[in-house]
Amino acid sequence: MLPGEDRAARRALLVCLAAGATTLLDQAVLNIAVPSMRHSLGAGAGDVQWIVAGYSLAFGLALVPGGSLGDAYGRKRFFLLGVAAFLLAGAAAATGRGPGTLITARLVQGAAAGLVNSQVIGTIQDLFHGQTRGRALGLYAVTSGVAAALGPPLGGALVAALGPELGWRCCLLLSAPCAVLTLALATRWLPPPRRTARDPRLDILGLALACACTLTLMIPFIRTPDSGGEALLWATGVAVLAVALTGHQRLRARRGRRPLLHPALSTSKPYLLGTAVAMAQFGAALASSLVLTVFLQEGLGLTALGTAAVTLPSALAMGVTSALAWRVVRRIGPRTVPLGLTLGIGAALTGSAVALTTPSAALPAALAGVQLLTGAAAGLTVSPNQTQVLLHAPADAAGVAGGVLQMAQRIAAAVCLSAVPAVYLHSAPTPPGGSGPRSAYALAACACAGLLAVALVLSRLRTPGPGRHPGRRPPVEADTGTAGRELAVPQGHMPPGTSHGRGRIPASRPLPDRRSEAS
Repeated sequence: MLPGEDRAARRALLVCLAAGATTLLDQAVLNIAVPSMRHSLGAGAGDVQWIVAGYSLAFGLALVPGGSLGDAYGRKRFFLLGVAAFLLAGAAAATGRGPGTLITARLVQGAAAGLVNSQVIGTIQDLFHGQTRGRALGLYAVTSGVAAALGPPLGGALVAALGPELGWRCCLLLSAPCAVLTLALATRWLPPPRRTARDPRLDILGLALACACTLTLMIPFIRTPDSGGEALLWATGVAVLAVALTGHQRLRARRGRRPLLHPALSTSKPYLLGTAVAMAQFGAALASSLVLTVFLQEGLGLTALGTAAVTLPSALAMGVTSALAWRVVRRIGPRTVPLGLTLGIGAALTGSAVALTTPSAALPAALAGVQLLTGAAAGLTVSPNQTQVLLHAPADAAGVAGGVLQMAQRIAAAVCLSAVPAVYLHSAPTPPGGSGPRSAYALAACACAGLLAVALVLSRLRTPGPGRHPGRRPPVEADTGTAGRELAVPQGHMPPGTSHGRGRIPASRPLPDRRSEAS
């Protein structure tokens, strides 16, 4: 069941879910096709690294500019532009004859996906509020889980049925029918462009500094520096750009102009802590998935389809628990996120113990059971945390708030996908079936548990104290838009002339004296 009673909003949510499935399916199916793609194109290790990681890099770079553009000029036109560019770049990648063409096409496709997803998060924030927003974001997480579940098996089946040369090309075209359908639905069902930002003028210098800072931070994790001096140079560049961006934002705010990052975001402790929680959880989840894939194929000698079968329970469990997470939130409120993180820590430590103690013949089945627990933990964490974070975003910066959140997750992913697999690869230089890969996987799983423990501590710092309502938007901006949204204050405490629900308290008429009526 889709949340809310507004039929137009529910149709728009279907379009958002279709867009999420389109971009996430393309990303999930690529990993299975990489070996045959590399052999077919004669690509080197550096080429493969840019084909895989370049998508995430461009995705992260496009999020904040995409959110800012959507806030300033309306979301529909940029949504349509992003989906169309994604479709064309996918066709170019599938027909590419060399690594250079494929890398360029994947960079364009990643930027288009970032543009689309920033509009998706902004649209959900515009149309849904309160518990319905939580349910909408939960369905978006379900879509992510289903796409992640379907990608590897479909990719493996295509490569096995069509052969290495044609199989990987069809893998890159797998999302094309979804993109065409999404374009058709978006043209009819997305609401007309509506400007949410008070000041439509873009902070061009702020956008340039934010993109340069993100690029400088992520590139060293995609292409490892050759020396300590080069790494120090990259770190210095990040620090200089971060200081310049911060100073520019403060100067722009003092001059009364609209900064790229809304002041309410940079000063909101719940928003900042929630974003940090999302970074640690997202980075741990992606790193854990990659290490598990490498361990199953290189450490245990499983095929691509066998690996997909082991990881499938995680995606399915995440989809189910994400759909039901809003019910848990209704019962225990903001404690849902710490519960999910605690469950995730337990799953990571259990996976470590299973890898060290389970016989080889039973290890894949045991790890599939652990993946079921891992997916359930993610479902209880991702969408409730995202909902709590975005509650603290003002209405005129909804797109930027969602873009910053997703960009922070992509930065965390770049760091964790470089660091945690390095722990595994450094400790597993033995043949398949030996004790080295088992110990290495156990160590990497413990590292992921440590990241989740950091997220748990941060989530406890953010949890509101007694007497505070966990799901109430702070008084940054009054909600406006669809029916059913009300200011979260008692009617007797509302200022004269303020709307409340369908009625309105007139400014000229005093409220009746209840004591005189009672007497």
